[in-house]
Amino acid sequence: MPFDQRLSRTVTSSAPVPKLKNVEVECAGCPIRHRAVCARCDAEDLQRLEEIKYYRTYEAGQAIAWAGDEMGFVGSVVRGVATISQTMADGRKQMVGLLLPSDFIGRPGRSSTPYDVTAVSEVTLCCFRRKPFEQLLVSTPAVAERLLDMALDELDAAREWMLILGRKTAREKIASLLTIVARREATVGLPAIKGPIVIDLPLTREAMADYLGLTLETVSRQISALKNEGVIELDGKRRIAVPDIRLLMAETGDDMDGGLIA
Repeated sequence: MPFDQRLSRTVTSSAPVPKLKNVEVECAGCPIRHRAVCARCDAEDLQRLEEIKYYRTYEAGQAIAWAGDEMGFVGSVVRGVATISQTMADGRKQMVGLLLPSDFIGRPGRSSTPYDVTAVSEVTLCCFRRKPFEQLLVSTPAVAERLLDMALDELDAAREWMLILGRKTAREKIASLLTIVARREATVGLPAIKGPIVIDLPLTREAMADYLGLTLETVSRQISALKNEGVIELDGKRRIAVPDIRLLMAETGDDMDGGLIA
């Protein structure tokens, strides 16, 4: 879901008030409508969501939420990318996840988040006031069921990421991250993909190194190797074209495609 005019001031207590843009998007025309928490909603359900939603825009580098702070909202990423990170007692910080368009932020039934959430690029959130959303879950099975599916998908993704970090080579790690982003960029399923997928990398190479447990030099070297072998094409430092998603997926080290590719 996407942007805002009617902002209620339920920002996390420490995070700065985000810059807002005077833009409204109806649920029915939302660019993430088919894969967000509202994906299974009918017209009546969408109208109920319309009544409790508003939009916020965060600039790159701006905090969306601080760990331990109260969150008065939950919502979906409409545009942009955010990182999820956790800080240890001695100040060490580890990125533990990415929020991409259609991903859900916040947890119904819990007023705070255990993680820091920071915008990497300009991020637009479709927000729902937390208390009304929790009430809506009880009376709207389509939203509750979709949220459960998304939570299970997130659990699967976390398990996949454990494999990536624990067992894969540097090349396989880079290919896996690029594949995750490329697959999300595709607005239709992989079987329908024709031609190249163009992605704007949400992370700098330094951030990729931190996220993947690699050095900056290793990340740069592996990206150059994939480029030289024709697996990816580079347009500047952050824009990447994937001519054939199958070639990139073959570099991930996975021995199965889950039926996504014929």
